[in-house]
Amino acid sequence: MADSGRFVAADLPPIHLGGKEHIIQTGCGSVSVTVYGDQQKPPLITYPDLGLNHTSCFEGLFISPESASLLLNNFCIYHITPPGHESGAATISKDEPVLSVVDLCDQILVILNHFRLGSVMCMGAMAGAYILTLFSIKYSERVSGLILVSPICRAASWNEWFYNKFMSKLLQYCGMCDMLKELLIHRYFSKAVCEVPESEIVRACRKFLNERDSINVRRYLQALDRRHDMSKELETLECKSIIFVGDKSPFLDDALHMKTILGKRCSAFVEVHPCGSMVTEEQPHAMLIPLELFLKGFGFYRPCQFNDSPRSPLDSCCVDPSLLYPKQMGLKLRPIKTRVSPPQPRAKHS
Repeated sequence: MADSGRFVAADLPPIHLGGKEHIIQTGCGSVSVTVYGDQQKPPLITYPDLGLNHTSCFEGLFISPESASLLLNNFCIYHITPPGHESGAATISKDEPVLSVVDLCDQILVILNHFRLGSVMCMGAMAGAYILTLFSIKYSERVSGLILVSPICRAASWNEWFYNKFMSKLLQYCGMCDMLKELLIHRYFSKAVCEVPESEIVRACRKFLNERDSINVRRYLQALDRRHDMSKELETLECKSIIFVGDKSPFLDDALHMKTILGKRCSAFVEVHPCGSMVTEEQPHAMLIPLELFLKGFGFYRPCQFNDSPRSPLDSCCVDPSLLYPKQMGLKLRPIKTRVSPPQPRAKHS
């Protein structure tokens, strides 16, 4: 995790995850699902944004010991990859119809049935958040809660439509060219981490995008570009949710719009400063305390052996208590800023 300014970071060894990939056949083609953890535990499914898979979209959150103690201790993780976005994926045939967001949503139901999963916790980023929200509306009995990162909930604006058409043409005629990668990088991250010299997470993401198949990415983009406005449907959403969004995200307005519609069903709205869309990679430590409080409402807790980490971002001394106040499910969070002062050294006793 890169440390910037006076951000709190955890100086603990990273968690190395070993997952097993499954290829699930659905009525709309095959889907790669990587499973981490004990399948006897409650399931948590993830869905990434355009051009990404679980490694490039969620690894920053899952790899630290603190988040592992919270998430891997409580859940078995099912990372769902958009069609053709898995490592080494072949180009999807042009004879295959381009899937819609509803088709992608229905693939999730097939996956849950394949693994014989009942109700699941969902975590999605940007386009993935839209698809998982749509899934929770359509199959409400299969979702217990939503963890949304810079979610999209409305149809593409004229600006986004033009932006997407330009990217689509680049993908079609130029492949994963430098200009296309630059557009995607600024979709994911704030300008601060993209400035020269680029941060490590941006360099890693750029390298990852080099390995993506441009035709497969274009198909996901086409599905996203044709999405509908789900504002009215959100009024019927039954499960509790938590929303994370960066203050520099191009999807901040959508996240605020979604929060307004959900009302009390949105247990917490966390605006991270300064950050782009992909909070899971750019500022994953800012997610840990809100996630812990949200999951406590479902009966999930961190093991106590991690509580004494001297610089843990989950340490209560790292958070201003005024950011938290009681509200129904445990606590509700006001927008949280992640620039905090490090803990003061304890006085030595003679």
